[in-house]
Amino acid sequence: MSEWQKTGWRAKPRIQMPEYTDTQALSEVEARLATYPPLVFAGEARTLKGALGSASRGEAFLLQGGDCAESFAQFSADNIRDTFKVLLQMAMVLTFGAKVPVVKVGRMAGQFAKPRSAPTEVKDGVELPSYRGDIVNDLDFTADARIPDPRKMLQGYTQAAATLNLLRAFSTGGYADVHQVHAWTLGFTDREEAELYRDMANRIQDTLDFMTAAGVTQDTAHTLHSVDFYTSHEALLLEYEEALARIDSTTGTWVAGSGHMIWIGDRTRQPDGAHVEFARGVQNPIGLKCGPSMTSDDLKLLMEKLNPENEAGRLTLIARFGAGSVGEHLPRLIRTVREEGANVLWVCDPMHGNTIKSSSGYKTRPFESVLREVREFFSVHQAEGSIPGGVHFEMTGQDVTECTGGVRAVTDEDLSDRYHTACDPRLNASQSLELAFLVAEELSARRGAKTKVEAV
Repeated sequence: MSEWQKTGWRAKPRIQMPEYTDTQALSEVEARLATYPPLVFAGEARTLKGALGSASRGEAFLLQGGDCAESFAQFSADNIRDTFKVLLQMAMVLTFGAKVPVVKVGRMAGQFAKPRSAPTEVKDGVELPSYRGDIVNDLDFTADARIPDPRKMLQGYTQAAATLNLLRAFSTGGYADVHQVHAWTLGFTDREEAELYRDMANRIQDTLDFMTAAGVTQDTAHTLHSVDFYTSHEALLLEYEEALARIDSTTGTWVAGSGHMIWIGDRTRQPDGAHVEFARGVQNPIGLKCGPSMTSDDLKLLMEKLNPENEAGRLTLIARFGAGSVGEHLPRLIRTVREEGANVLWVCDPMHGNTIKSSSGYKTRPFESVLREVREFFSVHQAEGSIPGGVHFEMTGQDVTECTGGVRAVTDEDLSDRYHTACDPRLNASQSLELAFLVAEELSARRGAKTKVEAV
């Protein structure tokens, strides 16, 4: 890697970032954040990188999910608990289907900033700067609310630290016990409309009953009592990222102290841009969103910049094309990776390419489109002989009505009931778990097909 400095991104073209008018306040906030403890530690990031390397070989599977944009106003212990709970439920179902460990990564404790399709928005003839997430400005449509405020980074840090504290307690304090998690899952399959998923739930219960009968309980197996849980976010606000970057005392290399895994969005992945420049120099696992405009040449450049040592688990390619478009774009990128001999983890993001405006005027995502993109992702990988290593969802543990469809059949007319997102529509708890069952069936079928081939 060429010589890297954590300030080097400042000399590169920057997009999707706020222009702070109060430069003195910005400098004071950056200086203060630089004295704060990191939110995560280098050893944790290295452990995650190893787990993602396993997923890239088909020896594990990544489940990454959480909020579109974390809210300051909706921050509460209950909301953190509920999202964590649903992720655990999804992970149990996926573990059963894939028959491999599931790497659990939340879009939490740092997912505050959001890229926007336009720098301004217009309402009733009034044009104002776009809302860019609570760490930048406010959602209220007033001139004062939309002024970027650097002091919001301090609030973001405090909320992230509190979120991580609670997640660590949940992960190791018994809340994540496998028997308890399955009991929650059974609550979903008790619904009349969830008949399709009862068979798998029953098979999971049979497995747990056998383990108990064999003497494998939470008292004798620590792994049944706790989980490893990691955090991730889009590293969009580089002033915040730079201030929390630290030297790892073990290796002498830099680590992003803001989250275990950071990713670069489809709008900010310019090979010579500021975001790629920052991400290339930290040792954390890096995600890279790949949309329809990703060319083979750009992908080659980005893989070389972000993973010059071709390290397994370092680079996750997050495909987000939209239902009906996966077959047009994903095969050429898979072939590009193969031609380069690159170590990458392939992950499906079926959310961002499937956003539409409903007849009722709300931005939404049809559940059927989300499901279709997941199935297309698995189908293409099967055809190309490559490994589908994970899924990436925008979801919440809250009972929201933001995406249409699912077993509870949210309709366009239902969207206004509990539409709470500040940015993009999220799957609710029921839709998230339903999708986990369906992905588990894909994984189980893939595993069965592989076993048949090996037997031949």
